[in-house]
Amino acid sequence: MLKQPKQLRSPFMIAPMIGWTTRHYRYFMRLISQEVTLYTEMITTGALLNNSDHDRFLAFHASEQPLALQLGGSVPAELSEAAKIAQRYGYTEINLNVGCPSDRVQSGCFGAVLMKDIHHLAACIAAMKAAVSLPITIKTRIGVDDYESYAYLADLIQKVSVAGCKTFIIHARKAWLKGLSPKENREVPPLNYEWVYQIKRDFPQLAIVINGGIKDLAEAREHLRYVDGVMIGRAAWHTPYLFRALAFPELVDWKGSVEDRIAIVQDYIAYAQAAFMRGESLSHVLQPLFGLFHGVAGAREWRYQLTQAIQMNVAPEVVLRKMLIEIANNRHG
Repeated sequence: MLKQPKQLRSPFMIAPMIGWTTRHYRYFMRLISQEVTLYTEMITTGALLNNSDHDRFLAFHASEQPLALQLGGSVPAELSEAAKIAQRYGYTEINLNVGCPSDRVQSGCFGAVLMKDIHHLAACIAAMKAAVSLPITIKTRIGVDDYESYAYLADLIQKVSVAGCKTFIIHARKAWLKGLSPKENREVPPLNYEWVYQIKRDFPQLAIVINGGIKDLAEAREHLRYVDGVMIGRAAWHTPYLFRALAFPELVDWKGSVEDRIAIVQDYIAYAQAAFMRGESLSHVLQPLFGLFHGVAGAREWRYQLTQAIQMNVAPEVVLRKMLIEIANNRHG
């Protein structure tokens, strides 16, 4: 494992995912691990600058720290203003989305489109860097459409680093902006980890974080032989308990892990009930729990009962305590 750069708080990170890394998910993940850096869903500059209710987009629970905000935008002045607003909320980092390939993002000329104009991307970073004292980072791809060569990627890294970005999170796939859906863009273009490794070798002074297709901590630790950090996305959603091993490696025992997962849910119940009583969507509140019991007896029934509870709008305090009893019975059965 490489020596961790001082600009990284942890070598382990959970990727920003629209519709998934909500404040409820982040609160839940903090019950599992204090050792990972969390990222918000992407928030557009328009959402912040065209609405006076910034709490709706930016408020978070103190336990979520360290927490980075991911911004989507392409106008330097707007990005700098959004960064100022975010800094007042106490985020530890501002990350610019330079990798999303969705049609909505393309129509706003940000996300992966920004890779096609390195000078403009550098101007966006410089504007935010001049506006706030927070670290400004980017999450990008190794290429986009026909802008695909190691030389182009290295040129982007060099010019954007001069503008003030010292941490680069690189999804090791190119993005196709036409012909592939966002889901296909996470699966179809082949992974090229070696380019990311080479970027670290060529830019040793920068913090380089790898992303894309990483399923567990064993794979993550292998990558840490070559880069400074690892960002995990879909696996963090489908198997969130995997991060528990960062602090408690002894919980590999099946029985011990079930008891521990039950305790995590018990800690989440009061939060979930309070959110439900405030009128929050029950689906959003219970959504983070679906993958918690992945791999243990009763996991399928757990997911089914969560779905039923959402459909029937049952108070979390009632349904979760009942479900935990059933999980415990499976554990002793």
